[in-house]
Amino acid sequence: MTKKQPKLPTLEESLTEITQLIDKMEHGELTLEQSLDNFERGITLIKHCQKILEEAEQKVQILIQNNNQEELAVYGDDDKEEGFENNEANED
Repeated sequence: MTKKQPKLPTLEESLTEITQLIDKMEHGELTLEQSLDNFERGITLIKHCQKILEEAEQKVQILIQNNNQEELAVYGDDDKEEGFENNEANED
């Protein structure tokens, strides 16, 4: 008889559960079997989180390509350029 895999939670729920599993395991009050079960659940959740993040990255890449942009502009680049221009003006 195999164990039925529980339904996987959202990314936020997964991260919360992983944190809780780590806390339980660090306190050392679990049996070896409980620790192994928690470790296995943690690995499952981490893989699930990675899959969610990879899918989100793919969606972002598709949106960028559909918007005819090759790359996203780095946030804050405009500030650096303005600051550079302001520095040049101050030197005169």
